[in-house]
Amino acid sequence: MKIKSWPGLFLIFLLMIPAASPAQKYKIKFATLAPDGSTWMNIMREFDQELRRQTNGEVGFKIYGGGVLGDERDVLRKIRIGQLHAGGFTGVGLGEIAPSVRILDTPFLFRNYKEVDYIYHKFNDIFAKDFEKNGYELLGWAEVGFVYVFTKNPVNNLEEMRKTKMWVWQGDQVAEATFKAFGLNPIPLSVIDVMTALQTNMVDGVYTSPLAAVVLQWFTKVKYMMPVPLADAAGAVLISKRMYKKIPADHQKTLKYLAQKYMRKLTLLSREDNAKAIVTLKKNGIQMLQQPDATTLQSYYDVGASARKSLIGKFYPKELLQEIETAISDFRAKADNSQ
Repeated sequence: MKIKSWPGLFLIFLLMIPAASPAQKYKIKFATLAPDGSTWMNIMREFDQELRRQTNGEVGFKIYGGGVLGDERDVLRKIRIGQLHAGGFTGVGLGEIAPSVRILDTPFLFRNYKEVDYIYHKFNDIFAKDFEKNGYELLGWAEVGFVYVFTKNPVNNLEEMRKTKMWVWQGDQVAEATFKAFGLNPIPLSVIDVMTALQTNMVDGVYTSPLAAVVLQWFTKVKYMMPVPLADAAGAVLISKRMYKKIPADHQKTLKYLAQKYMRKLTLLSREDNAKAIVTLKKNGIQMLQQPDATTLQSYYDVGASARKSLIGKFYPKELLQEIETAISDFRAKADNSQ
């Protein structure tokens, strides 16, 4: 076929050019303390890739990992001024937005992951509304996992615990209330100062997840791990309402659906990572102390109840605490009766 004019040639030329991918219209700037290569970051990148695919390239994340944009309070400040839009937060950061969520971090509240999953599901809407009231949309929960106490000397009961020079994350009122309920005066330090404090014997006890104990190398300066988890550390991904409202409704649904899918995957993988980390800790000489007897175990649970009570009014109302404690008690009763 003959092309009789330059406009005709130009049209053919245009038709031969491959269609360009649609430009990303909604770039969500996201920050986290999780380092590159971690399970956290790997899942976030999977999430981002599928989000781009399902929104035809219109929505995606710009991910800043490893704390390059500061700690959680820095990230929140940058979200407030519009430099960032979203973040992955632990309970400390979440509590800056919605204090009530810190109830999930309180000591000896949970005894296994079935209880954790049950309470997160049952009370999800309450916490989501608290985030929303303060300018954020909850995309998905991504817990850090169970936290344990690691010490240089064996701790088998309250008396031995009270002899411990325990570190506490500076500014974390929930952790501070926890150890005060034990009868301790914990030593507040930033996370980056803990290794030095262990090396110089400023502290001889720390609390963290098994995985973090390996990653941070704290296990090289302690000898013992208490077998009863101190708490389940909360975590979640939030996006500012200001940014969320800019995204079209259909893409909002996709964003939320995928966030919940991938955050659940992350939670399950984190639990696996923590279980593997316990094996690694044992192989490297960390001694798991014996399970406490019923009396000692109850004394720990009493400490937890006391700490939770001391935080009423500071973070959450009495009614919410009662609702959650009752829900857990009912759940345990049903589990016991089914066995």
